[in-house]
Amino acid sequence: MRPTKKAIRQILMILLVTSTYTCIFAQDRTGPPLDEPRIPRVQKPWTDEQREILAPRERNGQVLGVWSTCAQAPKLCNAWLVFTDYLLQESTLPIRDRELLIMRIGWLNGGAYEWAAHSGLARSVGITNQDQIRILAGPGAQGWSDWDATLLKAADELHQDALISDATWEALASRYDTRQLMELVFTVGQYNMVAMYLNSLGVQFEEGWEGFPVGN
Repeated sequence: MRPTKKAIRQILMILLVTSTYTCIFAQDRTGPPLDEPRIPRVQKPWTDEQREILAPRERNGQVLGVWSTCAQAPKLCNAWLVFTDYLLQESTLPIRDRELLIMRIGWLNGGAYEWAAHSGLARSVGITNQDQIRILAGPGAQGWSDWDATLLKAADELHQDALISDATWEALASRYDTRQLMELVFTVGQYNMVAMYLNSLGVQFEEGWEGFPVGN
């Protein structure tokens, strides 16, 4: 006897929830997974190529490690920054939607630097501290609107299967146009990669930063 489509969907949902909570409980630290950098940040005096990248991003004599580490490979960094700047400055996704996606995929990947870098911006666009704690629990947590739960579910599905399900896609398409649907996928993919970059190269927190709200 073949299982019904409903039974298959229920099984897949159980697997999704199980894998999500396994990921949550496996994370036992709030900061970067490495205690020291594998590749250091570039320091002044910068080369001309490094200055082109870093001078526009310098604030009060400081440059975030996400940029100054990347500048160790200027050509790679410049190519990546075109995409990064598009998603942060030209994407048509509502900023709150974008930040929900970024923080969920950051959590799923253990991207503590990514989380810390975006938590303040997230609060400024209405994602409260309580919301941020609930992001850890995912789309099934109580209190999310149907739309917020759909966004988080999309991030979960991309993380687990590299594929948004038909049901989630249909829900997203009820509000997003073609460009926004594509931008959602590219945003989650980008910040999946960013977590890999920051974690694997050992980029450390900036002074005063706080990581995941684990245990709150």
